[in-house]
Amino acid sequence: MRSENTKANAAAKAGMDEKTARKYLRSGKLPSEMKKEHTWITRPDPFAEVWEDIRRKLEINSGLEAKTLFEDLQRRYPGRFADGQLRTLQRKIKRWRALEGPEKEVFFEQKHHPGKLCQSDFTSMNELGITIGKKPYEHLMYHFVLTYSNWETGTPCFSECFEALSAGMQNALWELGGVPEAHQSDRLTAAVHKLDHPEEFTQRYAALLRHYRLKGRKTQPASPNENGDVEQRHFRFKKAVDQALMLRGNRDFESREAYEAFLHGLFRQLNAGRKGRLGEELKTLKRLPCRRFPAWRREEVRVSPGSTIRAGRNTYSVHSRLIGEKVRVKLYSENLEVWYAQRCVEEIPRLRGEGKHNIQYRHIIEWLVRKPGAFENYRYREDLFPSSRFRVLYDRLKSRHAVGKAAKEYLNVLYLAAAEGEALVERAVGSLLDLGGPITSSEIKMIVSNWKASPPSRAQVHIEKVDLRSYDGLLAEKEAI
Repeated sequence: MRSENTKANAAAKAGMDEKTARKYLRSGKLPSEMKKEHTWITRPDPFAEVWEDIRRKLEINSGLEAKTLFEDLQRRYPGRFADGQLRTLQRKIKRWRALEGPEKEVFFEQKHHPGKLCQSDFTSMNELGITIGKKPYEHLMYHFVLTYSNWETGTPCFSECFEALSAGMQNALWELGGVPEAHQSDRLTAAVHKLDHPEEFTQRYAALLRHYRLKGRKTQPASPNENGDVEQRHFRFKKAVDQALMLRGNRDFESREAYEAFLHGLFRQLNAGRKGRLGEELKTLKRLPCRRFPAWRREEVRVSPGSTIRAGRNTYSVHSRLIGEKVRVKLYSENLEVWYAQRCVEEIPRLRGEGKHNIQYRHIIEWLVRKPGAFENYRYREDLFPSSRFRVLYDRLKSRHAVGKAAKEYLNVLYLAAAEGEALVERAVGSLLDLGGPITSSEIKMIVSNWKASPPSRAQVHIEKVDLRSYDGLLAEKEAI
């Protein structure tokens, strides 16, 4: 209107009808200001007659879903409500929850300060499908995060025990090079007592905090949002691992060391953009103590008449010489050490979980050979088959001999494996199993003796060169057809 002489020209240039332009000019308002909110109903409400009943149910239990209530209506009023009306009920219940429903929890965004707080938690890595040596590698990740800079690191582990918590936290602090003011975790049983316990933290976790002069903080029950920084980093870290594995081309690693080197490189890459804020935190961190806190738990147990000990709620075998003696056991996150007379006499991989057993035949084989009748009904008999070939051997012996004779022959083979080497005996067993004939312990012993005197040469495998012209011939035949 400021540049044109007539309303018709102005309306044409504005892209609207002349009558519409006159309406806006008379009202003195912009088109956006004249738009009215849609408050009217264009069609009858199909749930008007049953809404009071639905509302009462929602007031009693606000967690009821619209689909559940809709299916209930269809059962009570057959043929009245079509499947396509579900969306209408969902919108109606959504409006009720927003206008009349129960209040929702409010999350208050917190302001973080450098060097004040770190958070940690365990997260499962099994969903990523990582394998080591083509075998599934089921494990957890102890994840450590500084809330101000989001600097993070982690340690692979196999359970949420105190030893894994202690080792993971100390690895993070020593890699960081300092100690924040406070450490926060969720209500881990390894660190936090139950609500009815008079003490807040477990004795070992409290000692760990005192060693590093850390203030302990914990989340409220069923409130993972209070550990929100590390929970969010769980999601982003595992997504980054997944993407890195896709770029790598496969999810298999040669060894655990190779996998941990991969993780270390990924953490370094994720932390590369946080150096500025991390620098602020490093200026405020406290010094590390002069040494680490012992990342193991000690138990004193007596060796049972069965040459076993009970440690960490699992059963392990030790050498029969220690029967009746009291030994000291150091439980680490992944292994345990058996100490006697100031000497470490045994190092055993730690079992995951509770109520399990690890019986090594070398500890008890001498007495089993003397008492072969105890083998068939031995409580831990399945642990005395080092591999599937040994199991097949025992089944073959039982099919040809009485149980007592079969047990005696098998135990002689097991005794030979303890004396001459399990791998060599297993190879001899495999060669006799492939022949399919009768097997005796004396035959296996003879084969092992011969191999030790003159080791068998490696088989030479010759693969002929593939003639690619044969594929051309196939293509020619296809074209002819």
